[in-house]
Amino acid sequence: MYLCKSYFSFNYGTFSTEELVTAGVEAGATTLILTNINSTCDAWDFVQFCERQNIKPILGAEIRNGNTLLYILVAANNKGFRRINEFLSEYLREKKPFPSCDTLTPVFPAPEDGFVIFPLGNKAPETLSSNERIGVLPTEVNKLIMQPLASSPGKWVLRQPVTFQNKTWYNLHRLLRAVDRNTLLSKLQPDDLASPQEYFIPQVEMLTAFRQYPFIITNTYRLLDSCSISMDFGVDKNKQLFSASREDDRVLLEKLARDGFRFRYGANKKIKDRFNKELRIIDQMGFTAYFLITWDMIRYAQSRGFYHVGRGSGANSLVAYCLQITDVDPIELDLYFERFLNPHRTSPPDFDIDFSYLDRDEIIDYMMKRYGRNHTTLLGMYPTFQYNAIIRELGKVFGLPKAEIDDLAAKGHANGDKIHRAILQYGKLLQNFPSGLSIHPGGILISEKPLSNYCTIHLPPKGFPTAMIDMFVAENIGLYKLDVLSQRGLGHIKECVALVKNNHRIDIDIHDITKFKKDPAIKEQLRIGNTIGCFYIESPAMRQLIKKLKCDNYETLVAASSIIRPGVGRSGMMHQYIYRYNNPDKFEYAHPKLKEVLGSTYGVMIYQEQVIQVAHEWAGLDMADADLLRRATSSKYRGKGHLPMLKEKFFSNCSGYDYPKEVVEEVWRQIESFADYSFCKAHSASYAVESYQSLFLKTHFPMEFAVAVINNFGGFYSRELYFYELMRTGALVHRPCVNNSDYYTNLTGKDAYVGFVHIKGLEQDFALRLMEARESAGPYTSVADLIERTAVTPEQLDLLIRTCALRFTGKSKKELLWEGDFLQKKTKITSPVPHPLFKEAPVSFILPDLPVYPMEDYYDDIELLGFPVGDPFTLVDDDPSRYLAARNLPAHLGHTITVLGYHITHKPVRTVKGDTMSFGTFLDAGKDWIDTVHFPPIHAAHPPQAGFYRITGKVIEEFGVHTIEVTHIEKAGIKKRKND
Repeated sequence: MYLCKSYFSFNYGTFSTEELVTAGVEAGATTLILTNINSTCDAWDFVQFCERQNIKPILGAEIRNGNTLLYILVAANNKGFRRINEFLSEYLREKKPFPSCDTLTPVFPAPEDGFVIFPLGNKAPETLSSNERIGVLPTEVNKLIMQPLASSPGKWVLRQPVTFQNKTWYNLHRLLRAVDRNTLLSKLQPDDLASPQEYFIPQVEMLTAFRQYPFIITNTYRLLDSCSISMDFGVDKNKQLFSASREDDRVLLEKLARDGFRFRYGANKKIKDRFNKELRIIDQMGFTAYFLITWDMIRYAQSRGFYHVGRGSGANSLVAYCLQITDVDPIELDLYFERFLNPHRTSPPDFDIDFSYLDRDEIIDYMMKRYGRNHTTLLGMYPTFQYNAIIRELGKVFGLPKAEIDDLAAKGHANGDKIHRAILQYGKLLQNFPSGLSIHPGGILISEKPLSNYCTIHLPPKGFPTAMIDMFVAENIGLYKLDVLSQRGLGHIKECVALVKNNHRIDIDIHDITKFKKDPAIKEQLRIGNTIGCFYIESPAMRQLIKKLKCDNYETLVAASSIIRPGVGRSGMMHQYIYRYNNPDKFEYAHPKLKEVLGSTYGVMIYQEQVIQVAHEWAGLDMADADLLRRATSSKYRGKGHLPMLKEKFFSNCSGYDYPKEVVEEVWRQIESFADYSFCKAHSASYAVESYQSLFLKTHFPMEFAVAVINNFGGFYSRELYFYELMRTGALVHRPCVNNSDYYTNLTGKDAYVGFVHIKGLEQDFALRLMEARESAGPYTSVADLIERTAVTPEQLDLLIRTCALRFTGKSKKELLWEGDFLQKKTKITSPVPHPLFKEAPVSFILPDLPVYPMEDYYDDIELLGFPVGDPFTLVDDDPSRYLAARNLPAHLGHTITVLGYHITHKPVRTVKGDTMSFGTFLDAGKDWIDTVHFPPIHAAHPPQAGFYRITGKVIEEFGVHTIEVTHIEKAGIKKRKND
């Protein structure tokens, strides 16, 4: 019998699951057993591929501790597969070795549910239980002469492992083993490798090898005949009930939703029909429990004071809005409920719920405990080998130096070198192999039956149980995920609200989105693009887009959140949308009927829903095919094979409507090019809601907002820029101080002290000890006082001195370094001392003249904090007043000017010819933005990096946004450390 491994025996097997089954067919096999090493990752894919090829599938697992093969578990039925999953999960979750052959207790409580096969020599035949066997390799037949066959004739079976295809793939197996062992190929040990005979040996050869032992062949066939496995693919296996019965669930959801309806809409009767329709469809499609489970999670989060954003297609649901799963009003934006849930939909929907990165783990922990460890798990995924990682890993295996590996990765060709050729040859074979187990960014599975019916659970470093299946397998077998995601934007909103309450005694209802949308001050912030720190709308590209659209309202911001996506821009639709938005009377629709479907977006498809609408209402596809088209154009969708069939239907239907061929081709081009990166409208609307929350805080509490962004480690930009934003609000930003700083940056009135967390090399434990001692005994009074109360090490004290954290003493850094060094050598304090040691008299020093250079503080800032605390233009060795200010660019439209800019970021992009150009973002001395375009020759000669630049170029304008088309750029110097 063939005991097969796919490449889900990570860094061992070389078959994809489908290739494995196809190879089995070609070898003449009628039955295959999947026995991956300590893994059941692709079990259900294997079953499905076998069924398609009319091969009988059997599931199992090969159990190993390191390189040592202990035994092979084979499931006789679905109960047996469940036991294999339970067995693997027990040891993988607790990270303990698998039991040896001698200590193994029965894996299958009912012997008829499965078999344990021991390699020859691992266990004595007379000790075997009724469902235990000894597997003999064809190469081991000569050893049978020494075995007691007559006393145990039924205990012997034929065993042929299958790991690779042929000699070439065996070589790849060797490379994978070296990668796995993190060693040179030449240093692999024999037990690191599979036998070179582990391929599909023709059945006639196997039968010939055992011709003297026909009873072994008979035993093998009996074992295979006694095994079977089945799966009802696509049938919902999620938790079916939230309360006692389906009817109770329906009644509860209706009550909660109607209560929420009154809260959201009052007595509005106009939308009751849609509300009732949604409740009816939710019940008919069996998603009542799914809604209630999500509601329960949100209710728990609210009880803990956690903020959330319900996004994705779930925000299309009026019921979800009433349950406060989302703050997006689907009526306001005319959102399409059928995008989320409809009777024709062929795939399950899911809710995407964002929490702060600080709160998400507690939410997951609640879900695990609420629904049980045997029924709840995180969803797995598999990172794959891609080009750069392949070159790096194989280069290490061959012992190449890093510089040579980098050069090979950059060139992509071998230049005749034998090793380089081998790396590229085998690298192509390795492309897209799974490299190990990982965790889906947010998926949680909650099943009705124990999860062991379907998968093995392991425990990655994250600390939460995680399934050994990915989203595609889960969806295929009917386990539909709930996405619980994390982001930093919610973290800074939460912290800002707390800071405002602490500093101003004001309670903010951050969910009062209706008020935010009407706020004229927020409208002005949007219009001018003053959005730094605000979730999703702070990047240079988004800031410019908002200004080009003169965006001052929610619906336009929703559109902007979608058209910024790569697919829209790549297809040219972003530029078309901006033009048509600004010139609504100067364009024509590609076809009159498209105005009915795409009128709200000026004839441009910018939302996923519009793919469904165009396909259904314009091209005549039914709703199931229209939704399948939306999915088939996405890179996340496995079934890319549907696209040719859908394209044929699309064009065939359109020809029946007599649409012009060029119009049909253009509409299809837009669908195909942009859908992969587009948002559904509800998703964009959810992001826009969070953007408004950030904008409200930035507009009315700018200091607290900037501090909150800093303490949540920023967003698009480096923390340096957010400190400059804090300065722009009028706050006085101070360097760290042992008497005023906290671990994170704090704000009292207008005084902000940089947090200890920003000092490179300062240990968190010491920083917390320093603050605890200050809290318990008051401010520090001297260096000696600090030393005795904190037992600070010389290295940590040096960091505090060099960042000016002891400036309260009135002494220079050099004096403090001398004093600290003397006191620490004299007292040798190794732990905090409760009573003062230096009461007698202060230590006095006679020191040589130690000159003080103001620029030294800025150099120390850059080295230890990563940015200068203060105006960065203090550092430039030039006079900023000599250059044009950014605010004056509009007055010089079409002219060549020179500005002095401090580099913030730049984005390289590829031109249609394959050259690299870039878009730059700089600050001028007034902290205003300078946006630049660097065409390929300029970018190649001077790619922007950190520092100051003199930038010469022509001022250009597009839809009211002014940019410099760079013709010359040179780096400006910085003042020397010892300049006065």
